[in-house]
Amino acid sequence: MSADVAVLGVGMHPWGKWGRPFTEYGVVAARAALDDAGIDWRDVDLVVGGETVRNGYAGYVAGATFAQALGWNGARVATSYAACATGAQALDTARARILAGLSEVALVVGADTTPKGFLAPNAGERWDDPDWLRFRLLGMTNPAYFALYARRRMDLHGATPEDFALVKVKNASHGLANPNARYRKKVSVEDVLGSAVVSDPLHLLDICATSDGAAAVVVSSTEYARKIGLEEPVRINAVSTVTPTFPNAILDMPNISTDSTQEAGTEVRAERASKGEPERTFKESIAHAAYEEAGITPEDVSVAEVYDLSTALELDWMEDLGLCGRGEAEALLRAGDTTIGGRIPVNPSGGLACFGEAVPAQALAQVCEVTWQLRGQATGRQVEGAKVGITANQGLFGHGSSVLLSR
Repeated sequence: MSADVAVLGVGMHPWGKWGRPFTEYGVVAARAALDDAGIDWRDVDLVVGGETVRNGYAGYVAGATFAQALGWNGARVATSYAACATGAQALDTARARILAGLSEVALVVGADTTPKGFLAPNAGERWDDPDWLRFRLLGMTNPAYFALYARRRMDLHGATPEDFALVKVKNASHGLANPNARYRKKVSVEDVLGSAVVSDPLHLLDICATSDGAAAVVVSSTEYARKIGLEEPVRINAVSTVTPTFPNAILDMPNISTDSTQEAGTEVRAERASKGEPERTFKESIAHAAYEEAGITPEDVSVAEVYDLSTALELDWMEDLGLCGRGEAEALLRAGDTTIGGRIPVNPSGGLACFGEAVPAQALAQVCEVTWQLRGQATGRQVEGAKVGITANQGLFGHGSSVLLSR
C-alpha cells in the first residue's frame, strides 16, 4: 500500500470579518471541496473537524458539528486541536486512518469566527495556564512575541524594518488575484513603515489580522483515487507534527522563559553530538521530519506556504524550511527570488498578510493553495511548473506542522 494519500478535492470560504457562525463558513468550504472532488457527501466515511475554542461547545466538537450541518450520513467523526497547527493535525488524523485501512474517504474541515482585536485567552482565572499568565502578568499579546522574534532577527542577521516591509509588499502583490483573500490591495514600503507601530519594530501592516474563514480538504487512499478515475492526483507525502526537544532555548508563545541550556541541557546536547545528530531548533525540526518522511529535500521544493503571523516570521520560516541558509533570507527577498517567477516563491496565496488568521482553518488553507498550485489552477498567481510544495506553521504549547505535497 502506498504511504501517500490522495487529495481529491479542496475548497474554501473567503476570509473576511462577518461575525457569522463558524459552521456556515465550514459548510461552504466542505461543499466546495466535495464538488472539486466530484464525490457525493454520502461517500465520505470520516469527518475530522478542526476545533475552534472561541465558539462554544459546537466548536469543541467541530467534527460532529460539521457532520450534522452537512446531514448525518453515518460517518465516523473526530476533532483535533493544536492551536495554529490544528488544521494539519486534523489532516494527519484523517491520513493515519486511511493509511491504516480504517477509512477510505475523509473530509477535513477547519473554520473560525474570531473576535475583534488580538486573540486572547478565554474568560476566567487559570493560574496554571501559561497562556492566561502571559496576559495577566506581562500583558504579552501575540504581537509582542512577534516583535521579539523580529528584534532577534535584526540583531543576529542584520534585518531592517525595510526588509520586513518588503515581505508585506510581496505578499500583498501575490494576494491581488486570490478571490479568497480578505485584503486585496497593493501596498508600498512607505505604506508599511508609515503605518502605526504596534510593537517595535513591527508596524500595523507587518502583523496579520484576525479573520473569519474556512477551508476543507477531501483525501482518500490512492487506490480509491484510481477507482474513481483520478490517475495523477496531488499526493500528501508527509505530515509533520513533531514537538520540541529539550533544551528548547528559543522563546515560544505562550511561555515567558526558555529551558536552561546549562547542566542537563549541556549533557543532552553532548549526547546528541556523540551520536552525530545535528542540533536543530524546534521550527527546523518540524520541516526536517517532513522531508525525512517523504524522502524529499529542500532543493526539490517548488513553492512554500508559511505562517507569516508577522513579516519577520516569514524570513525565519524560509531558513527553517531549508530554502536558504541562516541569515540569507533577506538577500533572497531583495533579489525577488521569493516572488512568483523567482527561484522559490513563498506565499503565492498572499499568506496571512492578505488573509488574516482563522486558526483551525489556516493550515488547511495552505494545503488548498499548494494543491491548486500543483494542479496549475492558481489563476493569476500560478507558480509555473510547480511539482512539490511545502507548508509550515507553529501553534502554542509546542505544536507545529509541515505538510509536503507533490504531483
